[in-house]
Amino acid sequence: MSNNEETTRIYTGPTMLAKGLVARLNELGITPIERNDNESSVQAGFSYGIAGQSMLFIRKDEMAIAEETIATYLKEINE
Repeated sequence: MSNNEETTRIYTGPTMLAKGLVARLNELGITPIERNDNESSVQAGFSYGIAGQSMLFIRKDEMAIAEETIATYLKEINE
C-alpha cells in the first residue's frame, strides 16, 4: 500500500454528527470511509462497539484539503 492509499481517522462519535461531517466533506469532493462496528456486529449476530457511534476515515493525501472543514465542523458541534 502506498502512502496515497493510507487512511487516517478524522472523527469518532455519534452517527448523526458524523453524517453532517460527511456531507461537508462531500462538498469538497471527498468521500470518507464510514465505519460503525456496532451495526456490523449486530448484523453478524453478536454485539460489539457502542451503539450509534461511527468512525470516519479519509485518505491521508486528502487531509490538506479537508483539515479546515473538519476543524470548523468540530468547533460548531463543540467537539
